[in-house]
Amino acid sequence: MFVDSHCHVDFPSYADDRAEMLNRARAAGVELMLEICGGDIARGSLDIGLAIVESEPDVYGAVGIHPHDAADYSPSLEAKLLNLMARPKVIAWGEIGLDYYYDRSPRDVQRRVFARQMTLARERNLPIILHIRDADEDMAAMLRDYWVGVERPGIFHCFSGSWKLMETGVELGFYISFAGNVTFKKNHALRDIARAVPLDRLLIETDCPFLSPEPYRGKRNEPMRVVEVARQLAQLREMDIADLGRLTTGNFRRLFRLETVAPVVARATA
Repeated sequence: MFVDSHCHVDFPSYADDRAEMLNRARAAGVELMLEICGGDIARGSLDIGLAIVESEPDVYGAVGIHPHDAADYSPSLEAKLLNLMARPKVIAWGEIGLDYYYDRSPRDVQRRVFARQMTLARERNLPIILHIRDADEDMAAMLRDYWVGVERPGIFHCFSGSWKLMETGVELGFYISFAGNVTFKKNHALRDIARAVPLDRLLIETDCPFLSPEPYRGKRNEPMRVVEVARQLAQLREMDIADLGRLTTGNFRRLFRLETVAPVVARATA
């Protein structure tokens, strides 16, 4: 019924209970997860994430260099990315983008690396997973320069931007994904935006282990809690949660051209 369209189940915080965590998601009705494999290249996230993708039938992968790590981008790292893109369960390039909140890489470097990765993704007809933090204007400008007319644009992940940025994304064909922050009690503006996103462009995610939704805020997040995001959006859109789950699952499968498959049954653990 549900898809977690953006998770980081490779993180060390799951090292002791990763199998149980994945089974909890399956038991909650989460039929697919998109593991973002390039979240922290310094700790080997690309390799750890890909190992999970290849061992779990209901986990797909995205590979890319986060704007935090843009300063580490190199020809050898690019060659590795291109090699990984050939793997059948890697279905997107990301997360990539611009982060002017933390500025962990210089902004001009972020823009250059983002442009390069968009170019490579476009050449391979891969959707992109976008990280956008306090960079709405530059993001909109760069997407208009590099990403107009693409058949499968991708996802504005963990949307927290302006109404104008949402409208730009929809205009360019992107899907808009909401995470646990849409449930935060004071986040009224984001909920207003979530009410306005066209239903055929709506997605849900956890961005786990971050952004646990209410009533779990402050605790480690995990894919099963995408159900709470779905619950909030269903209330906002005056829908049944099961219908919201089916809708967003269909949107995810359409974007990534995934045929309907039998659900994965939770496996017994020792």
